[in-house]
Amino acid sequence: MKYRNLGKSGLRVSCLGLGTWVTFGGQISDEVAERLMTIAYESGVNLFDTAEVYAAGKAEVILGSIIKKKGWRRSSLVITTKLYWGGKAETERGLSRKHIIEEIVRAMTHVINQGMAMYWGTSRWSAMEIMEAYSVARQFNMIPPVCEQAEYHLFQREKVEVQLPELYHKIGVGAMTWSPLACGIISGKYGNGVPESSRASLKCYQWLKERIISEEGRKQQNKLKDLLPIAERLGCTLPQLAVAWCLRNEGVSSVLLGSSTPEQLIENLGAIQAMVLPKMTSHVVNEIDNILRNKPYSKKDYRS
Repeated sequence: MKYRNLGKSGLRVSCLGLGTWVTFGGQISDEVAERLMTIAYESGVNLFDTAEVYAAGKAEVILGSIIKKKGWRRSSLVITTKLYWGGKAETERGLSRKHIIEEIVRAMTHVINQGMAMYWGTSRWSAMEIMEAYSVARQFNMIPPVCEQAEYHLFQREKVEVQLPELYHKIGVGAMTWSPLACGIISGKYGNGVPESSRASLKCYQWLKERIISEEGRKQQNKLKDLLPIAERLGCTLPQLAVAWCLRNEGVSSVLLGSSTPEQLIENLGAIQAMVLPKMTSHVVNEIDNILRNKPYSKKDYRS
């Protein structure tokens, strides 16, 4: 396993982490969850991601109980948990977005000063909101965020490749990305429709099924078929290629895997263990870009 600093902070995290969204407390049994965490831990993964709302709080409980059962040293692990905010309550209080961000920075600073956390970051915030949080922290001598959790995969690139690099270089905010296989779209399992046992077959994921069977979804599957020869030439699977492609980005500190079976997790970890990442040369990346034809460009790119 390889390790990177979380943004420009001093916290070292495994470049691959294990997420619990959808899977823990929902799609998989507690026994499978324990098996997944064991495989990840024994492979060198020290980063586990959860949230208070995942499976109505069950995901956090399962994660904690497995760590306790295994007797793993808590100090050797990095546990990220998300607290959700925003919406009607803040609006009724008459708070602007700026005031809400200031309250969050104050709250997170208090949490860290009380020893309840070491660092804090954001999830699905805009670059402007992250800069606002940084400015508030500097103005009032508080603690700024060190990372942003963002969706990033072959078909979702704009934010991580255009917006976040500027924040990384200016204020040290790194990216902890999720859904490297686009909720399974890049896994190859949807090449011939939606299997009954897949995530897209779940009632609450009708939106994913509609995305897969749409015209754009069919185009994406065709592009994935065009990427297969590259994966075969590199001696890896398409999911391993996709994960390594995410990791080749310098601003990405860690990629969160959402595997639902031990076999999937072992395969995804192979992006590191099978040495696929070093094979992501500029030539290979250009080959992939020529197939995808969705590389985002910043204003700086246009000027050059």
